[in-house]
Amino acid sequence: MTALILIVDDDPIQRRLLEAMARRFGYDVESVDSGEDALARLRAGDRPPVSLVILDLVMPDLDGMGVLARMRQRDIATPAIVQTAHGSIEAVISAMRAGATDFVVKPVGAERLQVSIKNALRVDALEDELRRATRRNAGELGFRDIVSRAESMARTIRLAERAAKSNIPVLIEGESGVGKELMARAIQGSSERRGKPFVTVNCGARRAGGSASSAFATSSPRSRAWRARSASPSAPPSRTSRC
Repeated sequence: MTALILIVDDDPIQRRLLEAMARRFGYDVESVDSGEDALARLRAGDRPPVSLVILDLVMPDLDGMGVLARMRQRDIATPAIVQTAHGSIEAVISAMRAGATDFVVKPVGAERLQVSIKNALRVDALEDELRRATRRNAGELGFRDIVSRAESMARTIRLAERAAKSNIPVLIEGESGVGKELMARAIQGSSERRGKPFVTVNCGARRAGGSASSAFATSSPRSRAWRARSASPSAPPSRTSRC
């Protein structure tokens, strides 16, 4: 999936230059002219997620440092590359401490910007994978961990969000490898069962009929006969085996 870059700059000329370079690099691009608009776009859950922010530090009203501070307060983990016409050491240190991934000086060259974007996206991908693994192990994987732009998948997620609000049994069907377990974990992580044990059964490794018996608590004639013998007082002790 192509990364989406959000450009935040109050200077229309700078926005057009950055848009042209980012598109030439092969990325999707959106742009806004204020910090407030940038935060609103980052919080928009009904639109494609932003992969990277290129943020001007000097803007009226809410400047770049203010945007970084609010992103941290609201747990918005989108990486940000900050840019300014004044490349002082103090500005670099302040921006990095505020959460910026990288720093470029206006006017930034195409090669420098491309390297900065690639590095920021690579680091974010590694950190995102680590965060996802942590949430997965804790049983807290959510629907935000499912990345898709397909409308059919969006409908599936909306239906799964409704299912997560109830305690009814949920059956997820689909071809092998489409993400059924991921969807099941997201339902669990978004429900009252969040953080509780999640048990998986490898149906392909079980004999025919055994998976249905395990999942739906049904029993075969053989297992019923075993229980009947075990219930008899004269029956010798038996060792239980997994069918």
